[in-house]
Amino acid sequence: MKAVDREQIGELCAGYRRDGKHIVFTNGCFDIIHPGHIYNLYSARREGDILVVGLNSDDSVRRLKGPRRPIFSAEERAELLMSFFFVDHVSIFDEDTPLELVLRVRPHVLVKGGDYAPENIVGRAEVEGWGGRLVIIPEIPGFSSSDIIGRVEGDRPPGGTQPPAF
Repeated sequence: MKAVDREQIGELCAGYRRDGKHIVFTNGCFDIIHPGHIYNLYSARREGDILVVGLNSDDSVRRLKGPRRPIFSAEERAELLMSFFFVDHVSIFDEDTPLELVLRVRPHVLVKGGDYAPENIVGRAEVEGWGGRLVIIPEIPGFSSSDIIGRVEGDRPPGGTQPPAF
């Protein structure tokens, strides 16, 4: 079972911790899956045994990105994420931040992309407070959902940089 609600994910992760597994958590809108997302998710999974992805709901994406987003519904975005072998669970959250989900998952490792400054990462203090760590995956310039939408709409030139091999 890859798609889980917040109650289920808390129970599942408690079981993983009892079994000695290291849990990794990351989150995002994942509106249009692109090479940067795939690289970040794959890199995140390499930090532990179980990768839990917190996914912003449609309402949450609209509040964060504007009325024209998301392009794909939360259910469609979750299906895409769950198709990756390196993603173990996806849990949709409606808040603007994933803090409540982080508190339920209690990950050993919190992962975010390089476009975030450590001091601005929600859940960092809590994860570090219980002995976990923060990992920031370097950003791959030119690969963001906003950049891709801009290319499709003709607002931005085509092309991103080549993502690192993984």
